[in-house]
Amino acid sequence: MLHILYEKEQMKKLLLFLILPLFAIGQANKSVVAESEWLTDYETALSKANDSNNNLLVYFTGSDWCPPCKMLKKDLFESEAFQALSEDYVLLYIDIPMNKDLISADQLKHNKELAARLNKKGSVPVIKILNPKGKELDKYSGYSMNGETQYHLKLLKKHQ
Repeated sequence: MLHILYEKEQMKKLLLFLILPLFAIGQANKSVVAESEWLTDYETALSKANDSNNNLLVYFTGSDWCPPCKMLKKDLFESEAFQALSEDYVLLYIDIPMNKDLISADQLKHNKELAARLNKKGSVPVIKILNPKGKELDKYSGYSMNGETQYHLKLLKKHQ
């Protein structure tokens, strides 16, 4: 009986040893897809866009209260298609959360001032494309939360 328990324990260890790397690979791929370099300061982003001669993608969101914003993050911004296109942009993340603990008071003030200039209607989610000088080239407002991001991707491809 002791011998059988020992063999079962050894089999569990072997199985764990063989399966664990597969989970690690899956998690590594997921984190690579989800990572983009989002800046939060307009002047820094504009300077970087100017230096690299890339357009600026500005994303206005209400990260903690806007259901379409949350779904767009998952469906678009965490996708491999977005990751590939995002390399041709400088990314600027402008969040106006309800929970004031999510960002600093200075960041919230910066975001509200920028929203008043570039997103006068205050709607979210909004994606705006600016040229390296800060001139608006295009925008796409809203998300239907159905997993369909072709219009967002088409906008990004148009201004690569």
